[in-house]
Amino acid sequence: MITCVVHYTIDPAQIDAFERFAREWMRLVVKHGGVHHGYFLPAEGASDRAEALFSFESLAAYEVYRSRFGQDPEFVAADKIRDESGCVLRWDRTFMRPLLPN
Repeated sequence: MITCVVHYTIDPAQIDAFERFAREWMRLVVKHGGVHHGYFLPAEGASDRAEALFSFESLAAYEVYRSRFGQDPEFVAADKIRDESGCVLRWDRTFMRPLLPN
């Protein structure tokens, strides 16, 4: 299993748009074979950080999912939420492998 951790810098004034964007990506990850562990949004105080975690069975399975970016109309529509609202200022991702309790 491989887990993708996405670190976002968001516009706090656009949190509603970010939540719409996040809900679409959660749906798309699941639809295309992944397990979404959720988005983690600011809860108290001023913050411009958000995180997302989702897993695929392998990096190869993730790459199949990733190949749809910019091609699949649902993926394009989800990105349009981000692009039109400006809710995401910056993002980067890290791939991790989980170490789980027995």
